[in-house]
Amino acid sequence: MDWGMKNRLARIIKEDGRCLFMPIDHGYFQGPTSKLEKPAETVKPLLPYSDALFVTRGTLRSCISPGESIPIILRVSGGTSMVGKDLANEGITTSIKEAIRLNAAAVGMSVFIGSEYEKQTLLNLGNLVNEAEEYGIPVMAVTAVGRELEKRDARYLALCCRIAAEIGAKVVKTYWCENFEKVVYGCPVPVVIAGGPKVDTEREVLEFVHDGMERGAIGVNLGRNIWQSPYPVAMVKAIRHIIHGSGTVDEAVEIYNNVKNTEQKAVVV
Repeated sequence: MDWGMKNRLARIIKEDGRCLFMPIDHGYFQGPTSKLEKPAETVKPLLPYSDALFVTRGTLRSCISPGESIPIILRVSGGTSMVGKDLANEGITTSIKEAIRLNAAAVGMSVFIGSEYEKQTLLNLGNLVNEAEEYGIPVMAVTAVGRELEKRDARYLALCCRIAAEIGAKVVKTYWCENFEKVVYGCPVPVVIAGGPKVDTEREVLEFVHDGMERGAIGVNLGRNIWQSPYPVAMVKAIRHIIHGSGTVDEAVEIYNNVKNTEQKAVVV
């Protein structure tokens, strides 16, 4: 890889080879998601504990101060919504020139393998990689499943991750699943764990993060399971301990409980 590509990857994946990405891009298809109605307020206390921010250009420009030093992974796909017919019918919404203008460390987009729009989204990924490689910008592929949650098994996700890597993604974001090591083993580029819908307890989140890291993931891209928590700073610190501190679930739970005692409970709207 060229120096520029290596440098950008080093900005989002830390010296220990691990990462904690904070996604706040949900509004591009969900609209004003709960607890993300005002992204600037939601994300401000979490930025010191995040390694990169996954965000659209609109939210970046309107809600994130240019004075922040956090690296940006720019969401560049879209074109569908929750009220539309099919979330898989995405296109590229943001140019590489725009990513350069916004000083993005990487760009990210979704692929919908197994959907009616599989070919379209995979060709979108190929075209994005072609353009991004010219300027040394890494591409993160997101193995999206739309509303079809039953697709989240190791065989399907391993297929998705390998195809995304073959097309040229430098990092792949995918869901945790049982036998997650099978997903990572067949993917020649780093894999980060997506959060998906918020789960019932904080311990459940910490358990699947720990399991995924033990089975070969380099980190996470978690949003709702952090900023929809009643104690988001406590949650991000606990997850960070697992990722960068190689901590256990019990240690992470202890951190969560200790920090939440000093953190003001987030207001649920």
